[in-house]
Amino acid sequence: MSEKEMSKRQARREQMRRKEVRGRWIGFGLITFGAILLAFLFIYPNLKPVGEVVTPAALARPNAKFNAAGDPNAPIKIDEYSDFQCPYCRNFYEQTEVQLMDTYVKDGVVYFAYHSFGEFIGSESAASAEAAYCAGDQDKFWEMHDIIFANQNGENIGAFADRRLLAFAKQLGLDMNKFTSCFDGKNYSALIKKDGEDGISAGIKATPSFVLSYTVNGTLKTKIIEGAQSYETFSQEIEAALAEMGK
Repeated sequence: MSEKEMSKRQARREQMRRKEVRGRWIGFGLITFGAILLAFLFIYPNLKPVGEVVTPAALARPNAKFNAAGDPNAPIKIDEYSDFQCPYCRNFYEQTEVQLMDTYVKDGVVYFAYHSFGEFIGSESAASAEAAYCAGDQDKFWEMHDIIFANQNGENIGAFADRRLLAFAKQLGLDMNKFTSCFDGKNYSALIKKDGEDGISAGIKATPSFVLSYTVNGTLKTKIIEGAQSYETFSQEIEAALAEMGK
């Protein structure tokens, strides 16, 4: 083989070697970039500001205990099935619930209880319900209920991301060690699941919906009220039930 042919072969080998080295560097660069991007996607949500937390005016609830209010021995019980991400549920809280609390619940006629509806709208539905129930361990269920609704801002877009819910708890002055232990441990996941199952068993199909129950001559009667109805609608149903009971 001539010296000229050997020189060409060496040149080709050198060219291939450089191409291989360049390919390795490109591959390494792509892997590094991918790793940095992945790390950013995981870390950034924990670094970005949680945003302003709206604190609503306190709403008085007579004889409040955990997720209920009123006299447990009241002749009428109303079980609400709700989702913190549901805008109509917020409408009920802002427009009708306060009037029910100030009248029929305060007067001992209605015993009112709030229930989640599982993961009806999505994962943030369950997370916000978890936060409310965990706050209930510190006798702040209704305060958390109110602050969650006051900060509602779309469905499954981070309005009720874990860091936001923790910020709500801090704003309410909760013992954060106890709250975080409950929230991170998902202590109420079984109850939230049961809420959804109980609602479906009762005939609930959407939020908010309410099961009004009372007893006439030893027979339990129930009626479902669907949607964020007005105070007048609830009043009519309550008065009709009282009349049926002879009260």
